[in-house]
Amino acid sequence: MDKVRAPRAVNIAATVLFVIAFFILLLSLSISLPILNRWFYYIQIDTLGLERASGHSYEEIKQAYDQILDYLLLPGREFGAGVFAFSEEGAAHFADCKFLFVLDVALLGASAGIVAIILALHFAKVVKIGSAAGHSAAFWTAIAAVVLPVVLGCLIAADFDRAFEAFHAILFPGKDNWLFDPNTDEIIRVLPEEFFMNCAIFIGAGLVFFAAVTIAADCIAKRVKGNALRIKYERKY
Repeated sequence: MDKVRAPRAVNIAATVLFVIAFFILLLSLSISLPILNRWFYYIQIDTLGLERASGHSYEEIKQAYDQILDYLLLPGREFGAGVFAFSEEGAAHFADCKFLFVLDVALLGASAGIVAIILALHFAKVVKIGSAAGHSAAFWTAIAAVVLPVVLGCLIAADFDRAFEAFHAILFPGKDNWLFDPNTDEIIRVLPEEFFMNCAIFIGAGLVFFAAVTIAADCIAKRVKGNALRIKYERKY
């Protein structure tokens, strides 16, 4: 069997980088779920009674949301909210959101690239990604990733309003333009707290799902490898 060519320090560095990148990949991928799946908002136009709350039709609400998402995700777009009025402060908050949306997509792409490169080097036996207790670094990273939504979920369930405020204080330090006045920023009538709570649930469920897939794949790979070694041993003796 060919031995890994990299020295121990390089393998440790590769393992640490892999763990960090894989955790960011799981998190950014989960965050992207409500961002990239617009149907998740569309179905809530009815379930949250947004037509009644805003006085606008389903199509008007949908078009406004699409225009906002296009602005947040695509370069060179000016902010707009369809038929809904907005203030300069409101538009400034969406500009802050745009930075975070683009950052999440960038982190998703960068972390996926780093993970792919390290895995390629690992399978080419250039470096070796470490393991512990018979399980891969990806397995333990996924275990850690499962803990995050559980802890955050408990905090959110205890007091969503306080968690919502803390979330904005962390992501938008020193700013209060996220406190919309429905009289000047009508779009807030169709972006209620319930929608953001559902987004948090979607993200948490996605993180648990991706982590569970990773854990299951690792366990299956471990069992297959164990069976292969057992068969090889039995044939030899």
